[in-house]
Amino acid sequence: MIEQTALIIIEWNYRPPVNFAEGEKKITSHTSLDVMKKMATTKKGLACRFSCRFDMGNEILLDYIGEDSYVIDFEDNIEKGELLTMIRNSFSKFKEKFDIRKPGTVLYTTTLSPLDETRIDLDAILTLLI
Repeated sequence: MIEQTALIIIEWNYRPPVNFAEGEKKITSHTSLDVMKKMATTKKGLACRFSCRFDMGNEILLDYIGEDSYVIDFEDNIEKGELLTMIRNSFSKFKEKFDIRKPGTVLYTTTLSPLDETRIDLDAILTLLI
């Protein structure tokens, strides 16, 4: 059995821009994923940590980090397709939390950069579950 935990926002560090005259066209962002092994005496698991940083020129507007975990029975074997679905679900929750919080910022019309799934090494992540 696989259980997904609630997404925890580790960091939401918003810095309003000094001068927003340039507008949204100058805002750039980058989203990344780190996966960590979790272990307990009765279960195994993974933690997916997503990080996103928004910049406007040399100014950092927002550092946003969220972590989501999966708790998995020892006898369960996870396949690549299932792992990718888990990562997509976690990213969806990460995006949802961003969308809820962004209205109070200059990022209110901005979206998160999509996760580049071609850069995810599923084989390396699967070895964490052995």
